Amino acid sequence: MHQVLNKFREGLVVSCQPVDGGPLDRPDIVACFALAALAGGASGLRIEGVANLKAVRGVTEAPIIGLIKTDRDDTEVRITSTLEDVDALAQAGADIIAIDVTDRARPVTQRALVERIHSHGKLVMADCSNAAEGEEAARLNCDILGSTMSGYVGSKVPVAPDLALVEALSKLDKFVIAEGRYNKPDLAVQAVMAGANAVVVGSAITRPEHITSWFAEGIRSALHKIEQNQ
Repeated sequence: MHQVLNKFREGLVVSCQPVDGGPLDRPDIVACFALAALAGGASGLRIEGVANLKAVRGVTEAPIIGLIKTDRDDTEVRITSTLEDVDALAQAGADIIAIDVTDRARPVTQRALVERIHSHGKLVMADCSNAAEGEEAARLNCDILGSTMSGYVGSKVPVAPDLALVEALSKLDKFVIAEGRYNKPDLAVQAVMAGANAVVVGSAITRPEHITSWFAEGIRSALHKIEQNQ
């Protein structure tokens, strides 16, 4: 399994997660996104959902981080929150299984999830929101520490990525993946300089709706300023 991490090291991991219910939210399209990302130089993929994972695994042997997002009444944790999720992802072909390790109530303990993932011979990516969670994940023998959840457990999501968390995680002697709001190449470079072994980029590559809105909002704002100055 260390070969998987070697493929990720200092590379780009593309999160192929279309907007839920959007026109691109189909397994065959997700598989096409994955192939396009790999053709562009991505070293691996992050894929949500069993159907999407099976579709992508059917067209590539590239390393895949798999996860399942579920909205539940008994927890705010959405990412791979049950043992059944773990089993399904392992059977669908994930090399790495991502779990939310934030300090919140959950249906299954973090330790149980980690042990189940390892029992399938898969690696664990711990999606953290702060350094303390990273430290606990390292104690639980998670193989990868990610900054994925930083900014997503509060009331307002920040604009900038959490480079300070990446730097803190890099001191824990684990493989570190920077994730969360890395929507420009220079930000990804900064993440590597802060200690990340790899960087996940999602919306800026595989969500045209978001990319379009960035341009549209910028142009509208500029036109509004021009009108005000006339």
